[in-house]
This record gives sequence, C-alpha cells and structure tokens, in this order.
Amino acid sequence: MATTTTDDGVEIAYDVTGAGPTLVLVHGITESRRAWDPLVTPLAEQHTVVAVDVRGHGESGTAATYDAAAMAGDAAAVVGALGLDPPIVIGHSMGGIVATAYAGRRRCRGVMNVDQSINLADFQALVLGAEPMLRSDAFGDVIAALFDSMSGPLPAEEVARIGALRRPEQGVVLGVWAPLLELEPTELGELVTVLAGVVRVPYLAIHGIDPGPDYGRWLGHAIPGARLEVWEDSGHYPHLVHQERFLERVAVFERSLA
Repeated sequence: MATTTTDDGVEIAYDVTGAGPTLVLVHGITESRRAWDPLVTPLAEQHTVVAVDVRGHGESGTAATYDAAAMAGDAAAVVGALGLDPPIVIGHSMGGIVATAYAGRRRCRGVMNVDQSINLADFQALVLGAEPMLRSDAFGDVIAALFDSMSGPLPAEEVARIGALRRPEQGVVLGVWAPLLELEPTELGELVTVLAGVVRVPYLAIHGIDPGPDYGRWLGHAIPGARLEVWEDSGHYPHLVHQERFLERVAVFERSLA
C-alpha cells in the first residue's frame, strides 16, 4: 500500500501493480480497492493497474465532503502523484459515478462503468424510502440487506470476501448519498445532466442487473456515443461473476481506443 494526499488534505490509499497503459479501478460504496483483487493480477500483465480507496473507504481518510467530484479528485491525485498517462477509469457501483465524474473533469482515455445507472431517479426513490432507517441504529442492517439482495450468482466465497471488506460508516454513506436525500427530483436530474453532459471520451456501461428497456437510449443521449451491455442475470458484480469475459471486454475496449 502507498498513500498520497489530496489538495483538501485527505490521505488516499492505493496500490499500483504492473506496467503498461494505465487502468484506474474504483470500488463501490462501503467497499475498498481490495474488491478488485481477483482481477488485478491478470489486468497487470498488460497494464499499470492503480486500485484506489476513495475517501471514507478502505484505508483512506475521512473527509468533510463525499461528492462524486471530490472522489474523482482522489483518484486523480493518485494518478498525478505517480506521473501516469491519462487512464481508462473503471468503476463499479458508486465507482461508476466516480469514473463518470473523473471523465468530465480530468483527462482520461475512456470509462467503463460496471452496474451503476447514472439515471438516478429510481435509486433516489429507494434511498428516500429507506431514509429513516439509514439515519437510525438500523443503518448497518439496511446496508447489509441491500447488498445481499444484489449479489445474484456471485459465488458464496466471493460474497463472503466482499462482505468482509465493507466499511459501512453511516456518515460516509449519508454523505455520498446526500444529493439523493437532499435534492428534489428535478434538481437531481439537472445534476446528472451536468455530470454526464461534459463526458467526451468513449464510455461503456456493463450491467448485470438490467437497468430497463429505455436506459440504453437515455444513456446514449446523456453521453453521446455511450454504449450499454446487459450481462443477463449476473447480479451487481458481473465483473466478478464472469471474470474472463470481463478481462476480454477490457482488452476489446482498449483496442477500440487505438
């Protein structure tokens, strides 16, 4: 493990492995860079792989704010500290939002968003419905139930491994989800439009949970040229359920950038 410090004073933990074109890996909410462990070694055969713990997660420090731009800045601080070329940013779940924010504000070669819809209206309704429990002593149980419901065909040993990595800190989760809890739906929609509208790099969304029949069209309008793939019945972790398929998809995506 190595660390660097962001402009706002947050210590960010990361690992760097391999050599070649840069990939930045960003984990999901309450998880850590260790969630990517099964994929790091094979990816590092052809790449410089940078796995980052964003603020409030894993071994990184806590912060005053947890918005997507700040977390994208965490990843960018690591890339800058290492003096690396613009990366492909691969984000899972919350990390997909972070990767999208990175592409809108920082130089990168492309984005792979794993199972994170950026049309947040439905997810906002879910979070608002659970808000009283999220703010109560039942917080940990709510988070555990949420992720248990999405594991799909992920092998039991992987479910246990990911579960052991989680750091479900109430203040961090509420901070990350603050836009969902505090903004009116129209305001949230405007925020998403701004987030997506400035992305100008190749963008691939891979979903193991079908985001709905209209999402591909919506995504292509929000981010011109963005592509959607639905890996049927793969749950929230399609990259871990179908590891070889995911590794090949990274390779194909990278070749398409040449």
